[in-house]
Amino acid sequence: MAKNQKVGSIALPYLITIFVGILIIGGGTFIFLRHFGILGGEKELSEPIPRQIVTTTYEDNHTILFILDEPDKKCSDTFMLMRSIPKDKKLVFVCIPANTIALVNDEQKSIKSSFEQGGAAEAVSFTESVFGVPVDRYMVLDSESFVKICDILGGVTYPISEDIAGFNGDGSSQYLNAEQIDKLVTYALFRGGENERSYTAGALISSMINQSDLVRVSDNFDNSFNSLVNMTETDITAVDYKKHKVAIKSMLEKGNGNSVASFFIMDGTDADPDYIPNQGFINDFKDRFYTEYENK
Repeated sequence: MAKNQKVGSIALPYLITIFVGILIIGGGTFIFLRHFGILGGEKELSEPIPRQIVTTTYEDNHTILFILDEPDKKCSDTFMLMRSIPKDKKLVFVCIPANTIALVNDEQKSIKSSFEQGGAAEAVSFTESVFGVPVDRYMVLDSESFVKICDILGGVTYPISEDIAGFNGDGSSQYLNAEQIDKLVTYALFRGGENERSYTAGALISSMINQSDLVRVSDNFDNSFNSLVNMTETDITAVDYKKHKVAIKSMLEKGNGNSVASFFIMDGTDADPDYIPNQGFINDFKDRFYTEYENK
């Protein structure tokens, strides 16, 4: 009887020791496996990456001088200043007749002669002198690149009063494709001369933008930009594009169905064969689209 009590007294601590050992080894193994994600529990969800919010500001405002140069059309070059104000969803075009003259560094010049003598950079300098505002970039278009822009925007419905082959000429509106727009803009025999041709160019471009599906234009903006930069002479860079892309695309998308674009013909006086800009018009334009935004 005493012998059995001794065996029992030894067995109980032995069983307890084994049980504790199993707990220690098993628990350690579980912790080890869980630490490496092999066993136990779901992984904790990581914090979502904060969404970057880009706000359009008046610092996105910029000015580009567009020059349509098609010497084979026997027509003067077409000069158009574009002021872009993405925050307000505004594109403002000013048509500058090619025979516009001004004193630049005490020398009388025209924008046409400035371009012919010194290229786009000289045309930019002329424009800056006349308007008293900075022109950020320029883009020189030929027939191919201008037609490309018109195709991107999708043509325009516009009334034609001039007796030009291929147009109705009775003052009624007709749809113009890209080639017809190019033909009309470079028509050299407008009854109102260079002033009327500039007016027509500005009216066509602004109407085409306002009639366009701007959401579609925005969706394809990256490809359109790359294509046009490769087709034109321009000092617009990839850095410029990256800087303003979000603001421009936002303006296009939010302006869809609205009149985003407007245009002005430079007011002035005909002094055959020259055109003298009106300083009052220039001052008003500068105040409305430049000075007003300086402190915003």
